[in-house]
Amino acid sequence: MASQDSFGAKGTLDVDGQSYEIYRLDAVKGEGLDVESLPFSLKVLLENLLRTEDGADITADHIKAVAGWEASADPDQEIQFTPARVIMQDFTGVPCVVDLATMREAMAELGGDATRINPLAPAEMVIDHSVIADVFGSADAFERNVEIEYERNRERYQFLRWGQGAFDDFKVVPPGTGIVHQVNIEHLARVVMVRDGVAYPDTCVGTDSHTTMVNGIGVVGWGVGGIEAEAAMLGQPVSMLIPRVVGFKLSGDLPEGATATDLVLTITEMLREHGVVGKFVEFYGPGVSVLPLANRATIGNMSPEFGSTIAVFPIDEQTIDYLRLTGRNDEQLALVEAYAKEQGLWHDPEAEPRYSERLELDLATVVPSLAGPKRPQDRVSLSEAKEAFRTALADYVSEGVTGGDDRKPGVPQQEQPEGVTSRVDEASAESFPSSDAPASNGGGGGGNGSGHPDDWHDHAAAASGSRPSNKTSVTLADGTEFEIDHGAVTIAAITSCTNTSNPSVMIGAALVAKKAVEKGLQRKPWVKTTLAPGSKVVSDYYEKSGLTPYLDKLGFNLVGYGCTTCIGNSGPLIPEVSQAVNANDLAVVSVLSGNRNFEGRINPDVKMNYLASPPLVVAYALAGSMDVDLFNDPLGQDTDGNDVFMRDIWPTAKEIEDVIAQAISSDMFDSSYQDVFAGDEQWRSLPTPEGNTFAWDEDSTYVRRPPYFDGMPDEPEPVTDIVGARVLLKLGDSVTTDHISPAGAIKKDSPAGRHLAEHGVDQRDFNSYGSRRGNHEVMIRGTFANIRLRNQLAPGTEGGVTRDFTADGDVTTVFEASQNYQAAGTPLVVLAGKEYGSGSSRDWAAKGTALLGVKAVIAESYERIHRSNLIGMGVIPLQFPPGKTADDLGLTGAEIISISGITELNDGTTPKTVTVKVEPAPGTDQAHGETSEFEATVRIDTPGEANYYRNGGIMQYVLRSLLKG
Repeated sequence: MASQDSFGAKGTLDVDGQSYEIYRLDAVKGEGLDVESLPFSLKVLLENLLRTEDGADITADHIKAVAGWEASADPDQEIQFTPARVIMQDFTGVPCVVDLATMREAMAELGGDATRINPLAPAEMVIDHSVIADVFGSADAFERNVEIEYERNRERYQFLRWGQGAFDDFKVVPPGTGIVHQVNIEHLARVVMVRDGVAYPDTCVGTDSHTTMVNGIGVVGWGVGGIEAEAAMLGQPVSMLIPRVVGFKLSGDLPEGATATDLVLTITEMLREHGVVGKFVEFYGPGVSVLPLANRATIGNMSPEFGSTIAVFPIDEQTIDYLRLTGRNDEQLALVEAYAKEQGLWHDPEAEPRYSERLELDLATVVPSLAGPKRPQDRVSLSEAKEAFRTALADYVSEGVTGGDDRKPGVPQQEQPEGVTSRVDEASAESFPSSDAPASNGGGGGGNGSGHPDDWHDHAAAASGSRPSNKTSVTLADGTEFEIDHGAVTIAAITSCTNTSNPSVMIGAALVAKKAVEKGLQRKPWVKTTLAPGSKVVSDYYEKSGLTPYLDKLGFNLVGYGCTTCIGNSGPLIPEVSQAVNANDLAVVSVLSGNRNFEGRINPDVKMNYLASPPLVVAYALAGSMDVDLFNDPLGQDTDGNDVFMRDIWPTAKEIEDVIAQAISSDMFDSSYQDVFAGDEQWRSLPTPEGNTFAWDEDSTYVRRPPYFDGMPDEPEPVTDIVGARVLLKLGDSVTTDHISPAGAIKKDSPAGRHLAEHGVDQRDFNSYGSRRGNHEVMIRGTFANIRLRNQLAPGTEGGVTRDFTADGDVTTVFEASQNYQAAGTPLVVLAGKEYGSGSSRDWAAKGTALLGVKAVIAESYERIHRSNLIGMGVIPLQFPPGKTADDLGLTGAEIISISGITELNDGTTPKTVTVKVEPAPGTDQAHGETSEFEATVRIDTPGEANYYRNGGIMQYVLRSLLKG
């Protein structure tokens, strides 16, 4: 805690006879200081500084800077934020523990005490990212998937068991329990922490970008890279600039027929259009008071999709009610309410805090929506979904082309399998009748835009015109025959933390299933249907309400409690469907209740991905195609042959509320989380290594000692300029961490697949990249290997290939080219467009980049976390001159690039710009061109980041700091 108290803020708070030490915000007074009107989120940051003031890194001036925050000013004041705890999931958490284990060895090798490498803040990991929906549609799907999960991940889980024993204040929630963010809000989050008798706001950083889900219950927290999380665990504060805060005022109430998912997709579209990257978003106003906590958590979860650092809600009665429902004890409830009211953190619906920018939404205007086919912000009103799909389809198929002939080089084609035939209509596209325009309010729902089921018959079909067709006949193993075409829904998944924590949409989905089954409807036979709730509580209330059998009847059997389809753990399509899709290059669709739908993310066979509410996921499983108008086209026929429409099976808000009131109680949460860290017999029976340092298995293909500290001196060497670099990749706009970081299945003929095969691993045991994040040898081979990556240096290709200028510019894999460059001693750079590194907070997007030998990235703009992670791995992020692109500057990627001015960092300063010299390369088309130069902006934004870069990375900086001690 603080060694100084410049404002005399230390005081006490008595709650029901219990006394707590607190740091009072109202103690910060003086000219120009106005704490009362600060946004909620900045009050939390202010308390953090008051409590950790030490006179050196955190001073009275920093406290004054927050209290006197000028809403309209651009961020320029650095502060050191100390999160109360760290939350991790296993994909990103395993490499964190690998790094900590490696740091212990490095500490010992440098003559220090290995046990000093130990979490100083509570760290909790939820194993939720390793389950894959291999088995679906059967009563034993969950048990079989868990069994397969343990078989695949035994080495990783044993390693985590070691970590749980070796490190203090590190806890692991075992597999099969729930999704990290749902476990966080339902059990782990404290809202108000107590440690050593001091009460203070619960804050956290997490190794998943959707850590922001906890913002819904008033906890300020956000996603960071694994390397930043490691530093936070080791007591290092997070260096940040006091941000701009966007106030988002809510009024009204959601209309009948609109769901929390529709609301969050609307907000995502609004905030992405407004521009909130790097900013805090805070919700306020009278609409907040009527918004259930689960809906707030759904909105908070999507913060990375609109680009903000957080999307937070203040504390109020809804927060307390939720904490009570989820089993928090009376003492904690009383503390949260008393502390929030004492510190001015309790929501006042009439208050207007000072904000940098403001937006407003009347909840009554929200309409049923989808988002897709490849970005969360691409919202489409459900009434216009068919037309929007047809418009988008042109980007995924070539009219009149069949059999995959329009595939680009670099994308493997499959032979036409037996039993699968293809038919192309004589015309290149089928004609469909047009109809009247949709209703008012953007076609969102009925005459009033409400989406009320009784009004749905008033909608008119929006789609018109024509679309490409490539109808293909498929015969399943059981003899079922059908035709599929572009737009066939091949995955319908109720999945991901975003919605499966929300009882209203989960009960809504089950009621849609119930009504559909009662009318005799079935899912279409080509649809893979999966249900992966965020916690066991969902299964409990499904059972209590009697709704489970209806979901099972439609194939939505439980497949696991974890993050499945949303992160690419969808498992394979139905085999015969997969064969038909690949043989005929069909642009098929997934519909999922998730938060991410980037290209190549969900399933390698699926080109188009749509985010939707759980009830709509069920509806599309029944319809079987995205080329359907759910307002006007039937979903199927009942037992008497009559058409059944979505309006016939859509539940009312009262029906949903009645089930929630009857089926959900706090004892469900008490039961589910009673002994959450102990795990089942399968977890407890795993053999567990012991000792302060880990005994690495040289034959392991899951957990390997990484090379980050090999040969590291106890003092950093001077940074150097970059001379004679070559371009490894030239990329366009919106390249996400999914494009960069290894994710999904490991292909047999990929560099990673060949590496595993050479080490005796059968293809069936390859597992996913995410499961092998503890093995740098696999991960480096999968970096920049996404099947949808388009490298402009190798035009006409897709996937992880580039031109290797050590081999006359031949096209080869990114990994092999990197190996050749590193052998030749040639540094590498990456050129990119706007929003480089958006998406999940994948530390391997930065780790893999660094291990490939990339010394600098030059982009038009960056996503916040990835930019920070690059610095954390010793890669300097640079930005093209304002308004300029690589193409504007004549860069093709074939040039030789040198960057000067970086050495100014050795003087303790950070240069604002550096000079990039571009020379024509011998033996290329531009060999006789002219040398040019441009000034690139250095995106090392804080002194703390500069220290990380000088040390070669954040881990090296922390290790040296602890060594000195």
